Amino acid sequence: MRKVKFLLKGCFCLIILFIIFNLGMFLYCYITPKIDIYKSQSYYLYDSDSNLVFNNNDDWVALSKISPYLVEATINTEDKRFFKHFGIDYIRVAKAVLVNLKSFSMKEGASTITQQYARNLFLNFDKTWSRKMEEALLAFEIETHYSKEQILEGYLNTIDYGGVYGIENASYYYFGKSSEFLNLAESALLCGIPKSPYYYSPLVNFDRAKERQELILKMMLNNEVITKEEYEEAINYELVFEKADDKKSLAGLMYFKDAVINELYNISGIPKSVIDTGGLKVYTTLDIEGQTQLETAISNNMKENTDFQVAGILMQPDNGAVLALVGGVNYNESQFNRAINAKRQVGSTMKPFLYYAALENGFTASSSFISEKTIFTFSGDKTYAPKNYNDRYPNKPISMAAAIAYSDNIYAVKTHLFLGEEVLVDMAKRVGISSNLSAIPSLALGSEEISLIDMVRGYATFANEGYKIKPHFITKVTDSKGVVLYEFNEVKESVLNKSITFILNNLLTSTYDTGFIDYNSPTLVNLLPEMTHKYAVKTGSSGSDYWIIGYNKNAVLGVWSGYDDNREVNFDVYNEHKNIWIQTMEGYLVDKDRKTEWYNIPSNVVGVLVNPITGEVANENSKNSRIFYYIKGTEPYYDMADLDLVFKEDNKKKE
Repeated sequence: MRKVKFLLKGCFCLIILFIIFNLGMFLYCYITPKIDIYKSQSYYLYDSDSNLVFNNNDDWVALSKISPYLVEATINTEDKRFFKHFGIDYIRVAKAVLVNLKSFSMKEGASTITQQYARNLFLNFDKTWSRKMEEALLAFEIETHYSKEQILEGYLNTIDYGGVYGIENASYYYFGKSSEFLNLAESALLCGIPKSPYYYSPLVNFDRAKERQELILKMMLNNEVITKEEYEEAINYELVFEKADDKKSLAGLMYFKDAVINELYNISGIPKSVIDTGGLKVYTTLDIEGQTQLETAISNNMKENTDFQVAGILMQPDNGAVLALVGGVNYNESQFNRAINAKRQVGSTMKPFLYYAALENGFTASSSFISEKTIFTFSGDKTYAPKNYNDRYPNKPISMAAAIAYSDNIYAVKTHLFLGEEVLVDMAKRVGISSNLSAIPSLALGSEEISLIDMVRGYATFANEGYKIKPHFITKVTDSKGVVLYEFNEVKESVLNKSITFILNNLLTSTYDTGFIDYNSPTLVNLLPEMTHKYAVKTGSSGSDYWIIGYNKNAVLGVWSGYDDNREVNFDVYNEHKNIWIQTMEGYLVDKDRKTEWYNIPSNVVGVLVNPITGEVANENSKNSRIFYYIKGTEPYYDMADLDLVFKEDNKKKE
């Protein structure tokens, strides 16, 4: 009996505390200044061709002018208790907690429409506790100062419908009419898109969109919002789309927009007060064709209904202009920009920096090490035992080119230790990588964490033949009257040797060269049939990350994929991951109708026909001979006296 009384008292105290907490929150929000939910983040963003691509106040439509079918579908799908809570649905929160505890995951969410609206307007962060607390406080503030109808109106006018923002824009984009005239079938279809714009856009995958539409209609039927007859009619209604040629309608533009706004706030010459007034015209580096290709490739290769993430950056290597960016697969669920803010283990994409340093320190494309199972022993009896993928080793000497083709880890670590571990750290800093890297043996295999934008910046230095550039999203900012407040000043710093960069760029074509098929196959040889251009490209992986970064003179593209919680990535997504890269690059270059040219041979570089596996000069018995490039004076040749492979420098010493 005492236990029952104790529990009752405990529950009573919790209820009292709950009431006090909510009253306190209400009073705090009531006395604080009213936040403007209509003016927040009012910017005009233009692409690289000066076409307007984003302004969240365009085509605002009153709630009374939106189809009641769309309104009901949204409430039933996103927040059934919208008119019964005060910004936070505690019942839904409790249910989500129980579901997540049972499944040992965080898949079940409980955000209300008000919380989602607050997040879309003011927050650009991932699912952290601090962000959730701030989101809850903003939801309280919005509910305190605005009616439910005003909140719902704002939400519907700003939500992402597959890269088209706001219900009026979406209605015209998909069906060629005002949102006032949407029928039940059309409303349910549009309502289903925001859950995951990559998957449920009917113009990308109609079957997915139709399946979700039917789920929403079933939900409305079960909640007695529509009748059985209305349900059947909507299910069987033939949807006819007015597919616009508006390539600005892209699901990932919000990530790009966030990156632009973040850069805007960090421009020292523009006061924050000026930015906060709104109305600024921001001219960006966005290339709509590049963004379209990147998003389409991701959509075509991603598996639906998973929390697997993808991030990508397409950059112009000459000046660091970010042409396209995707920071995750669903902005509505997570605004965390993985392309910029996430740091992950980069795996073997670290190796090109190592091999440039090696070439700079006397190595050549033919330099060889024996690749076999190896345990490296250091002072204090410390050991390091790296492994090749699938535990496969040639057990013989291989050339640097072969090591790159197979992404051989033993060769990389031997090179790293031979040079000294600080050399790679210094090399990374030289090309603009800002992460604090540790001079450790595993650095050569990418054990340290670096952001995608830093890695793409580093590769851009190879792509532009040796210049460190500054990644940027903004080219110019003007006020509403056209007065220029800021213009990007291009600064390029020469940090690499053009001749050595040329040699490395050619070495990185070995990753898809069939001439290296031997005891192993090149890591990207399966992409060769899809290539119509020449690329320097490298993959990388850790247990929880997949990377691929590659380039030519025209563009450099980096793609990362994995899970936010660092879960192990299954190998079955590896091909899809690589496909995103090749489909984006090929599609972008074709759409731009670019006449791509490979790098010109510097005057102090020579090519020699060699055996690609051993690096030895080719003879009549050599198979799959390839041209390797060398700084003049370091190229190999056969001494006709004994047919041993020697170097000119060594030969001069003998003489």
